[in-house]
Amino acid sequence: MDVFQCIRTRRTVREFTAEPVPDAVIHKILQAARWAPSSSNTQPWHFIVVKEPATIAELGRICTQGAFIGQAPAAIAIVMDNARRAQLDAGRALQQMELTAWSEGLGTCFVGIRGEQQDAVKALLGIPEELELVTVLPFGYRILREPGTGTPRKPMSEITHGERFGQRLTFS
Repeated sequence: MDVFQCIRTRRTVREFTAEPVPDAVIHKILQAARWAPSSSNTQPWHFIVVKEPATIAELGRICTQGAFIGQAPAAIAIVMDNARRAQLDAGRALQQMELTAWSEGLGTCFVGIRGEQQDAVKALLGIPEELELVTVLPFGYRILREPGTGTPRKPMSEITHGERFGQRLTFS
């Protein structure tokens, strides 16, 4: 799949088939994350792959904003180690993971994990206290309801500016 087509068609997925995700596909997703750019090339990340159904079910129970994790055949936790710009670096890696997954027929959805849920997930996955858990991404073959035109987007004229804020952007 062409990169632009992948970006344009990617959707957030919260429902997955029960089909297992092959190790080769998980490896490809991890390679995409590994090759993401990071601040000063520090590569401050760790990725925890979870495929054990009982652990995934427990993640779904803990992560109340993303209970659908519990139905996924695989999940990957993104953990940052002493990152100066943890959210930015993690975001770059997870976006590459999402796009690679989409190109392989998989879907995912970013899950916010806060407060006590953070502590519970860190305990479940053995993540040291000093490391920052950013998210757990569920992965599975996607169930798409109806092929529509996609998520509506604002017109380019509302979000782009030429040379200075508020000036219309024009192309030759």
